[in-house]
Amino acid sequence: MSIDTLRDQIPDYAKDIRLNLGTLSSETTLTDQQKWGSFLAAALASGNATVIKAVNAEVADKLSPEALNAAKAAAAIMGMNNVYYRSIHLMSAKDYGTLPAKLRMNIIGKPGVEKVDFELWSLAVSAVNGCGMCLDSHEKVVRDGGLSTEQVQTALRIASTVHAAAAVLTGEEALA
Repeated sequence: MSIDTLRDQIPDYAKDIRLNLGTLSSETTLTDQQKWGSFLAAALASGNATVIKAVNAEVADKLSPEALNAAKAAAAIMGMNNVYYRSIHLMSAKDYGTLPAKLRMNIIGKPGVEKVDFELWSLAVSAVNGCGMCLDSHEKVVRDGGLSTEQVQTALRIASTVHAAAAVLTGEEALA
């Protein structure tokens, strides 16, 4: 399975999602590693097996083993962090935000790939998971690391489109 196979599974009522998947797969704003890592991290965050398998097949020969592992790690660590930090941000009692998280996050310090790439993938996952606090944090790091607003926007476009594809296919699976 691949991105093209995934696109073929998107029904006509979601044609825009299908078209955006095609456009984004040929996007050149990001390096190939940044682009395909964003696709994989967002797919894993989406939780839809069909999307995960299709994207994983697509990136298999496009990402090094280290980058593949780091994209998976970004989805894993942000799955935890997004819930924690989104909760802290949304709670009325602000004293929780003054406490140390006391959660292990070692992968963020040594992700095995360029820091900016890992942070970009963390940003994409944070978009899927809806954590504003993490979005702000990771956006600052990637911008300080030299990425442009257009590059950040591309990662967000990838995350939103992959998430939408997952939502559509999950809905279709439930209706079948």
